[in-house]
Amino acid sequence: MSRPSPTNRLLVERTHPDDLHEAARRTLRSVTLNLAESPLGWLHARNLIGDRQLLAGEQLRHDYERAGLAASVTMRWDAAPIGSGGARAGRTAATDSQIDAKARFDAALADVGPGLSDICWRVICAGEGMPVAERALGWPARSGRLVLTLALDRLARYYRIG
Repeated sequence: MSRPSPTNRLLVERTHPDDLHEAARRTLRSVTLNLAESPLGWLHARNLIGDRQLLAGEQLRHDYERAGLAASVTMRWDAAPIGSGGARAGRTAATDSQIDAKARFDAALADVGPGLSDICWRVICAGEGMPVAERALGWPARSGRLVLTLALDRLARYYRIG
């Protein structure tokens, strides 16, 4: 598995997170962040997850995106449906590939299990960083990576990634 290429970078300078909590610090440190890097890519680049786990997470994210499950934030400019569609008015029919991807996504999360699927969705699909996901789930700091690696191993088994 190759590391992220330099062309996939969107680098910004930010104040170091530790300095935000220490108001008395006189000199602020800065860090460079790659905004184009996913949380899984970040973990993999630091050898905190393996190639197999990265591939499994990327496959789940691919199914999530292909199924069209992410919230739409843009205006739909296609024509409004003709006639009274009832509750489905304004929606377009899902394609076969979207239906298949949704079925794979649902089955993958079901195979991972209810205790591990939350961290999968937050980190892999929603793109939350590990500290944000841990706080949202009410977990202790630095416990999420261990749980995520277990979930990624189950995903790799589900997707039959060697």
